[in-house]
Amino acid sequence: MRQFVSYGPALVVLLTAGAALLVVPAAISRVTGAAASQRVTLARAELDSDSILERINAATRNVADSVEASVVHIDVGRWSRSSGSGWIYDELGHIVTNAHVVGSQQSVSVQLHDGRVLRGEVVASDPLADIAVIKVEEQAGIIAARRATGERVRQGDRVFAFGSPFGYKFSMSEGIVSGVGRTAQAGAGLATVSNFIQTDAAVNPGNSGGPLVDVRGRVVGMNVAIATAANSEGDVEGQSAGISFAIPLETIESRVEAYIAGTVPTPGFIGVSMDFRRDMDRGWGVRIDAVTPAGPADQAGLQAGDVITRFDGEVVTDRNTLQAFISSRKAGTKVTFDVRRGNETKEVVVTIGAMPEEVRVLRYRPMLIEQGGFDLAQLGDEIVIEVQPEGEADRAGLATGQRLRKIEGKDVANATEALQAFEREGLFVGRPLDVTVSMDGAESQVRLRLRR
Repeated sequence: MRQFVSYGPALVVLLTAGAALLVVPAAISRVTGAAASQRVTLARAELDSDSILERINAATRNVADSVEASVVHIDVGRWSRSSGSGWIYDELGHIVTNAHVVGSQQSVSVQLHDGRVLRGEVVASDPLADIAVIKVEEQAGIIAARRATGERVRQGDRVFAFGSPFGYKFSMSEGIVSGVGRTAQAGAGLATVSNFIQTDAAVNPGNSGGPLVDVRGRVVGMNVAIATAANSEGDVEGQSAGISFAIPLETIESRVEAYIAGTVPTPGFIGVSMDFRRDMDRGWGVRIDAVTPAGPADQAGLQAGDVITRFDGEVVTDRNTLQAFISSRKAGTKVTFDVRRGNETKEVVVTIGAMPEEVRVLRYRPMLIEQGGFDLAQLGDEIVIEVQPEGEADRAGLATGQRLRKIEGKDVANATEALQAFEREGLFVGRPLDVTVSMDGAESQVRLRLRR
């Protein structure tokens, strides 16, 4: 029997399905588009009615307006392309910047925010703290930066960095305080006084010496170095990787005031030798190895074996940070140490003393080793030179075993006098010096400078 197949119903189903495939997406698209349009309309209406972001913008613009007039651009050397930043410290024309920005120069070119270019004389330069003071003539329109004197910087605080990154003058970047009490490498290398503020504000070459300010436009620190993939310990060169360092205001003010007064700042001193120890069960701290008899620490009751955990409420993470805390305080200042002694924790109040000169100049020895590639040892009445292979001293012609006789033609009797002469004559800020040495009775002279 012959079968007849009807294609009618199947064709109807197929056509219906095809129409649905065409119509349904279009309908969905219209519904989705309408929903998106509603979301956009609502978002725009809420943005128009809510002024919070406008207020943030206005506040940030106010920070810029408040600070920019106190920021300067610094050019170093007539034929040099070296440049950096600085900020106006007072209306008398004192400007603060990094020591590594001015180097060995005695005068620099200072450009104000309004375009005026002034000659600046370098008043003082401290390579260990990486702080320098420049003086320009008093003029109308010189506006000093506001400073957050005496206020603690805390992790999470919003901050703004100003300067001339890659020569883009009077730039501003924003970030937060990522950490405090950091140790990093700055102008003097790892010998630099530390206790840095760490931020994620974009800082690049040219920002050095510029101010780091808070949300009220007050200086809390000075940009000094950045961490890079090539050097995570910090450096003054390289490109921003989200980690930058600033010198705290407390460290700056304690030195700048002395320089302006025409004196040499005397770092604080308590008279202890310290070692870095980390107790996995009991946290961070710095152990006292020895206490100088009759020194400030001894008089206050600190003992060898004590572990210092806090300094005036600040957590002590390592020896360098604690040394920076102490050295930034003036002699006569009373400070409180939190001390762990055995199973007991106690507070000890210490009156900061003035660092003896022989101790102060010894702080330059790490710079000799790190940047000069040599060290000095006292052997009886003679100063013996110890040279590292392929360092600056080696390339200059110094050799291990030579006796140091003169610096810039002047006799030096011992290693302390030699360090004092190196400082006085400018070796640590980059000036080349003539050094007279002897070996087996024969004298020779070499031209020595530190690696920058």
